[in-house]
Amino acid sequence: MKKWKSSLLGLTLWSLAAGSIAAPRELDKVVTIVNDSVILQSDVDAMLKTVQMNAARQNQPLPSSDILSEQVMEKLIIETLQLQQAQQFGIRIDDTRLDQAINQIAAERNMTVAQLQQMLVDNGISFAVFREQMRRDITASEARTIQVRRRINILPQEVDTLAEQLEKQTQQGVSFNISHIQLRVSEDASSAEKSEALSQATQLVKELNNGADFANLAYSYSKGPKALQGGEWGWMRKEEMPTIFADQIKSGGKGAIIGPFRSGVGYHILKINDVQGLETISVTEVNARHILVKTSVIMSDEGAQRQLEKARRAILAGEQSFADAAQALSVDPGSAANGGELGWQTPDIYVPEFKDKVETLPTGMISEPFKTVHGWHIVEVIERRDVDRTDAAVKNRAYRILFSRKFNEEAQAWLQELRAGAYIEQPENANDQG
Repeated sequence: MKKWKSSLLGLTLWSLAAGSIAAPRELDKVVTIVNDSVILQSDVDAMLKTVQMNAARQNQPLPSSDILSEQVMEKLIIETLQLQQAQQFGIRIDDTRLDQAINQIAAERNMTVAQLQQMLVDNGISFAVFREQMRRDITASEARTIQVRRRINILPQEVDTLAEQLEKQTQQGVSFNISHIQLRVSEDASSAEKSEALSQATQLVKELNNGADFANLAYSYSKGPKALQGGEWGWMRKEEMPTIFADQIKSGGKGAIIGPFRSGVGYHILKINDVQGLETISVTEVNARHILVKTSVIMSDEGAQRQLEKARRAILAGEQSFADAAQALSVDPGSAANGGELGWQTPDIYVPEFKDKVETLPTGMISEPFKTVHGWHIVEVIERRDVDRTDAAVKNRAYRILFSRKFNEEAQAWLQELRAGAYIEQPENANDQG
C-alpha cells in the first residue's frame, strides 16, 4: 500500500509519463481509495501471497478466491485507516526496531533470518515487500493501541470482583493452617466497650505485624474456643472452617495476619500459619542505608571516592555512626535525614549497580565505594525479609484479564467507527456499473 498526497489525476499523469519512457507493460491499478490514500492491485496480490503461504504452512484450508479477496481487501482498508491515524500521531518504526521484530518472527519459527528470506522467496514474496508489510503492521498496531487505551476505564471494584473469582478457583482443594484470637464483646455492649475492644484488637494486630508471638497473645487475650491451644485451629479447607473465617481469607499466603473483623460475638484476628496446595508468590525485600556523594566541577570522581573511603573507615573504627556520616555527607535528601535508610524495598527499583550491591552484600557489611548514574555510594544492608505478594499477583492478573477483554471490545468499536467515518471508493467497480 502506498501513500499518495496527490490526486488520482496526478497518479494518471505519472503513469502516462512512465509509459512514455518504458516498454509497454501492465500498470499497477488503483483498486480502492481510502480517504487520501490508495490501495493498489500489487498490495492485494502481496497480501494474498502471504496469506496463502501461512495457510499452507499450517495446513489450513482457505475459502474461495472471491471470499478470500474480499477478506484481504477489508484487512487492507482497515490497515490503511490505522496507518492514517499513525501518520497523524507521528508514529515511525525505524529499521532497528523492524529488524528486531523480524528476528523474533524467525526465532518463533525456529529459523534464521536467512532461512526466513529463502522461505519467502520460495513462495514468490520479496523480502523487501515483506519488511515493509511488517513495518505497516507494527505501525498500525501502535496507532490502534494509543487510541484504544484512551477508551478503557477499569474500576477498582471490577478488579476486586474478578480477583475474588480467581481466588475461589485457585483455592479449591487448598488447605490452611490457621490460628485465631477472639476479643469478646456482646451486641448490646455500649459504644465505649465496643470502641475499647476494637482499639485492643487493632493494637494486637500491630504487635503481630511487628513480630509478636501469636500463641502468647492468644493465651493472654483470646476468648475463642481454641484459646488454650494458643489459638491454633490446625489444617482446614475453607469449606470446613467457620464461614466468617472463610469469608475473610482471600489469597493471603503463609504468615498473613487478617483482621480485626467483627462478628456477633466480638472482634477476630486470624493468622495463616501455612498453606498447602496454593501457589504463592514471594519476593525478597531489603532494608538498606547508603551515603551518596555527587561529582561536580569542584568534586572529581577521585575526590568523591576518597571522601567515602574516609567515612567508611571512620564507621568501621567506631569513630562515627553510619547515621551521623549520612546526615553529614549524603546529598540524597530523602534518606540523609533518616540516617541514610532507604526503607523496605525490592531491589528491582534500584539502578543496576546499586541493585547488585543490595542483592549480594552480606547483612551488616558496608560496601566499598562504587559508582552509579547518581554518583558515588557506600551502602549497608541492614536486614532482608521474604514478603508474600500473592494478593498483589492475583489482582495484577485480574487487571490484565479485564484490560485484555476491554481492549478487544474497544478495538473493534474504534475500528468500526473509523471505517464508518471514512471515504471509501472502488473505482474499478464504479466504472463497471457506470
